[in-house]
Amino acid sequence: MISTTQSQPNRPAPRRHELRPLLAGPAQLAILAVLLTLMAATRFHAVGSALHLPDASMAVFFLGGLYLQRHRLFAGLLVAAVAIDYIAVTGRGLSFFDHYCVTPSYAFLLLAYAVLWYLGRAWAPSMAARPRALAGALAVALVAASASFLISNGAFYWFGGRYADPNFAQYIERVWRWGPLFVGTTMAYVGTALLAHALVARFARPRGAASGPRH
Repeated sequence: MISTTQSQPNRPAPRRHELRPLLAGPAQLAILAVLLTLMAATRFHAVGSALHLPDASMAVFFLGGLYLQRHRLFAGLLVAAVAIDYIAVTGRGLSFFDHYCVTPSYAFLLLAYAVLWYLGRAWAPSMAARPRALAGALAVALVAASASFLISNGAFYWFGGRYADPNFAQYIERVWRWGPLFVGTTMAYVGTALLAHALVARFARPRGAASGPRH
């Protein structure tokens, strides 16, 4: 008797989301604690200056989107950023809303940080401890950091009310002056985090996993 059952073609197994274990439980809490500590230590100018660490806020939001991903955690980090600013300003005896950097453009930080978070989140399914995936994460971080800087810096320049005669030439000069600093700082933090990711993945891999099963 000849079987009429057709053999099913072999289908590739669905790609495993490498970051899924980080989306809940102790790992998520540990990453959140590290990001909050880094932002607090560098966003407070007095602390950051003493430690010689530039502001890591942009990197924190990109890495948060990449590793944490949840909308509510984005909201929580955003509230934390505003709270840090408030404490830093009022702690020096100043009025928060009278501070030079607090203008109507301050609201654009929501959009600037959202770009970082959600571009990081978009890359998360492709993230792995492989050179191509890590290079892709760096490329996405570069785009996200550049866009975020243009939003926050542009909003401050055009809508902050701190410049008597804003013009395009002066704005471009400011972008060239400050853009490489902010974007470069963000890339340095992100690059360090991705290097740590690669090292942890390498040394946490079960022994013999790379060589496959032995017969």
